[in-house]
Formats: sequence, structure tokens, C-alpha cells
Amino acid sequence: MSRRAGATLGVSRRAGLARSAILLISLAGVSQLLGFVRDAVIVAVFGISAQVDAYLVAQGVMNLVLGLIAGAVAKALVPTVSRSVDAGDTAKTRRVVQTVLTATILILVAGSALMYVAARQVVAVLSPGFDSETAHLAVKLTRIVLVATVFIAGTNILAAAAQAHRRFAWSGSQGISFNLVMIAAAGWFGGHFGIEALAVGFVVGSAVRLALQLPVVRQMGLTLRPALRLRDPGVREVAALVPALIVSSAITNVNTLVDRAVGSTHDEGTIAALNLGWRVVTLADTLLVAAFAAVLFPAFSVLGGIESRQELRRATAKSVGVLLVVICPIVAILTVASTPVVKLLFGRGAFDGRAVSMTALAVSAYAVALIGLAIRNVMARTSLAVGDSRSLVTTAACAMVINVIGDLTLGLKFGIVGLAASTSASVLFAGVMLSILLARRHNAVDLSSLGRTLAAIGSATACAAVAAWGALRLWTSFWPQSQPGWLSALAATAVATTACLLTFLTVVALLRVPAARHLQETLLMLLRRTGRS
Repeated sequence: MSRRAGATLGVSRRAGLARSAILLISLAGVSQLLGFVRDAVIVAVFGISAQVDAYLVAQGVMNLVLGLIAGAVAKALVPTVSRSVDAGDTAKTRRVVQTVLTATILILVAGSALMYVAARQVVAVLSPGFDSETAHLAVKLTRIVLVATVFIAGTNILAAAAQAHRRFAWSGSQGISFNLVMIAAAGWFGGHFGIEALAVGFVVGSAVRLALQLPVVRQMGLTLRPALRLRDPGVREVAALVPALIVSSAITNVNTLVDRAVGSTHDEGTIAALNLGWRVVTLADTLLVAAFAAVLFPAFSVLGGIESRQELRRATAKSVGVLLVVICPIVAILTVASTPVVKLLFGRGAFDGRAVSMTALAVSAYAVALIGLAIRNVMARTSLAVGDSRSLVTTAACAMVINVIGDLTLGLKFGIVGLAASTSASVLFAGVMLSILLARRHNAVDLSSLGRTLAAIGSATACAAVAAWGALRLWTSFWPQSQPGWLSALAATAVATTACLLTFLTVVALLRVPAARHLQETLLMLLRRTGRS
């Protein structure tokens, strides 16, 4: 192949990746927004009640089976199948996907059956503070949602195979269909059949997600025949990657399960309030980080070598700076204006003043975790670029210990605030620890530069938070109390956001933070890439 032809092919591949990234970002954005609508409908019908707490615990029991296996297998499948697809080895692709799918489903069916029988005992461990009525409901809901385990596992594995084939549309749209089914289950049937309608909707929505993968399976030339070729080299490659990924999934699940176990010992609705608060906070991380990842992160995979380590350091510093400039004003707004934000998003139906107050507490305490999530997101990619997965596992394990200790101390004493603060502390610790490990082991992070960036943007964030708080207090004193609640919440959120952004941008400009200039460059790059695609 000539150099010109190779360059043309490279440009074509980059354009294809850009189109795929933009498609996935768009679909993820629609799915996230529908997820918010789903949560808003659920709490409008049920409020933040013991029923919702029981439903969330039931999901946690299901994740003991699903989260530890299916997610890890799906992630492990992509590298092996991608290589066989690139090599044009259709037979190998078919063997690996069929065997992995068959083995996973067999394991999950056995695990689900065991969990079905032991549901009462498991719920008692995971929610020790539930009264007998709520515990009985949690057991009933657990046995319903366990049916979805096989559907979700099949969906994840087939979606991973589709992505390995560079087919993203069907796998990216599965969350949209699921959320639509859940909205219908809560809005149309929740009032008549109670919280059980959500559990049944969860199963039906999961089945619809799986059905959406079948057209792309046919397009890829795959057949869903059972197979157990466990000695196949490709299957062994997948199996070798699974244990480390299971450990990572287990760490995440442990944090959630302990949060909910301690939450069950406090007032009813605590688990639901924590869940909603985390959803509000992580929406920004999901949407904004994904958007900028399309521009900032693709180059990381080719910058892991010693000869390009300086470039990797610069790419890491630029990425952290850009994400912090985007994320930190949101941290300030969510910290000081959590009550109007929550009221605007969820304040209708059964979501009363008590629910607003509880959820707003969770949002305020979770908000600072956005900073840790942004840093950890970048550092995880840097770690993978230098081939260091050990630091990721070590950091996640240490963060889990911090979260669990915080839950069992601050969480037990202070309830929602203590539980949310423990999670935030663990996420911040993970970001900082991973940065230090990468700097010392691989010289892949400039800690002094990172410290200066954090100090400058942190100062701007503190000033913005004070300005937003002052503007909110002033506005509240003048705003007539006779106005509708949603209008008051909208006005208060707008005032706080305006004051926050103006102050933040002013301080960043005065301090001449380089990340602000990098953000402008990134936005222009994203617009140009979108136009070419």
C-alpha cells in the first residue's frame, strides 16, 4: 500500500471513529435524559418511600449475580472479537460469541436460581434496617427482577460483539427503549398495581433491549446457537481478562450495597434520595466527559511509549484542565442551589417538600465527587495507555475501603449527608491516588502542574459558589411567594447559575488559567470534527 493510500485510509478511519463517537454521545444523551424523565415519573407516582427503597434493594440483589459476571464478560469480549473481525475470521468470531454467550447464561441461570431461593436471607443482610413489611416487599420484587438477569446478560454480550464489528447504533439505543418501557410502567400502571409494576416493567424493558440486538446480530452473520467450545483460544483469551474485570465490578457493587444497607437503618426514603442525588450529580459526568472524550482521549492509546511520555503528560494535563473548567461551575451550582435544582427536576406529584429536602442534601454532599470523577476518568485512560491496570485495581480497592469505613461511621451517625460525603471522599481519593501512582511509577503525570491547575480552578469555584449563594439569597428575599413552585425553582436556578458562571469565568480570566484556552481549542476541534463527519 502506498503512503498516500495509507494516509487516506487513516483519515477515513478517524472520520469513522468520529462519526461513531458522535452517534454514541447523542444516543447516550437521549438515554440519560429519558432516564431523568423515568426517575421523575417514578418519584411523582411513589415519592421517596419505603416502596422505592425496597425496589432499589431488589435491583442491588440482582446485581450481585449480574454485575459481577455479565458486565465483566462483555468488556472482556471486545478485544478478542475486534481482532478476529479485523482479520476477517468470521468463524472464530462466531465460535467465541456463541460460547461466551452460552457459558454466561448457564452461569447466570444457576446464580439467579440460587438467589431466588435465598432472596429472604440476602435481603435481610443487604437491608438490615427494613421493617418486616418492607423486607417482604423487597424479597417479592427481587424474585421478579431476577428474571431480567438473562436478558441483560445477553444484551450486554451482543452489544459488545456489535461494537467490535463497528456497529454502534443498535447497542447505543438500547437504553432509550428500556427507559420508555419504564416510564410507561410507572406512569400508566404504577398507580393501579403499585411498585410491582416497576419490577415487571424492568423485566419487560430488559427483554425489549435484547430484542433490539437481534437485527444487528443477523447483519453480522452471527447465529445464536448454543455452543461450549471452552478450549477455543479466543474463548480462553476472554476468560483470562474476566477475573480482573470482576474485581473492578465487585468493588463498585460493594460500595452501592453498603450505602443502601446503612441507608436502610435511617428514615424511609433515604435510599431513594441517595439514588436520585447521585443520578443528578453524575449526569454531568456522563454527558460532558463523554462529549470531550471524543476529542481529547483517542490519542492516548498511541502515547504510552517511553519516547512519547512527555506528550502523554501534556495530553493528561490538558484533559484534566479542560474537564475541570467544564465541571467545577456545575459543582458550585449543585452545592449551593441544590434545593431549587431538585425541585425543578422532580418536584411534582408525590415528591413533596420532605422528598425535596432529603434529595437536595444528597445532591449537595455528592457534588464535589464530580471533581474526583473527572480526574479519575482521565487518569484511568493514562494508566491504560502505559499498560498499568494494577494501579487501577489498587486505587479502586483503597477507595472502596474509605467508602465503607465512611458509611459505617459518618453514614450511621449523619444519615444522607454522611453516606454521600463518604462516597465523595472515596472518589476524590481515587483520583488523587491514581495521579500520584502514575507520576511515581511511570512519570506520566506532572503533579506540580496538576496542583497549580486544581488551586486556580478551585479558587474560581469557591468564588463562584459564594456569588451563587449570595444571588440566591437576594433573589429569594424579593421573589413573591405566591408564584407556582416550578416557576420559583426555575427562576432561582437561573439566577444562581448566571451568578456562578459570570463569577467563575471572570476569576479564571483574571488568573489566566491555561485550561480555559484549551477548552476553547477543544470546542473548536469538536465543532470541526462534527462538521467533517
